[in-house]
Order: sequence, then structure tokens, then C-alpha cells
Amino acid sequence: MLTVVVHSAGLQDREGARLVLQRAAQLWTRLLWIGADGGYNGTLGTWAWKQWGWFLAIVKRDEKRSGWQLLPHRWIVERTFAWLDRCRRLSKDYEFHPRTSETWVRV
Repeated sequence: MLTVVVHSAGLQDREGARLVLQRAAQLWTRLLWIGADGGYNGTLGTWAWKQWGWFLAIVKRDEKRSGWQLLPHRWIVERTFAWLDRCRRLSKDYEFHPRTSETWVRV
């Protein structure tokens, strides 16, 4: 696991991603490439490049095709979420403080 940030549901995903990248910059100085889905498209990639020289690769579905599509590196994210969902403690958010939720994800 690289970095975990838990924030309120009122914060948009792109803004939450900035928090994740800021925390990752403190821990991972040799990071070069980050994969993200289409929800993070926009200025986030330019911002990450200017701040740390990180390339943000947006993995998107082919709009011309319908049905299921195999997307590069997407299985890593889906597998990680599946592992986290198997933990009863993480299936619901019982914690009051976001830091406590982050700690349970790490555990």
C-alpha cells in the first residue's frame, strides 16, 4: 500500500486525490507514474507533473465499444478494493475521526 487518505464525502474525488498525492510526496520520492480512472481527468495531471514530475495516466474505456473491457492496471485497484471489502471492520464506517479509518485500512 502506498498511501491512504480518508476524507469527508463532501470533498470531491479530484481534491481528495491532491491530498493523497501530497502525502505520497512525503514518502515516495522515486515515484514516476500514477494510474487513475477517468474521474480524475482534468488539471490534476498537470498539477502532479508541475509539483513532482509525476505522470498521471488516465485509464479510460473505449467509448466506441460496448460491454465489458479489460483496462490496463485497473485489476490492481479492483483487487485491492475486493480485499478491503472482505474485512468486516472496513465494510462500514464506524469511526468518528478520519485518521482512525485510515489506521484500520492500514491494519
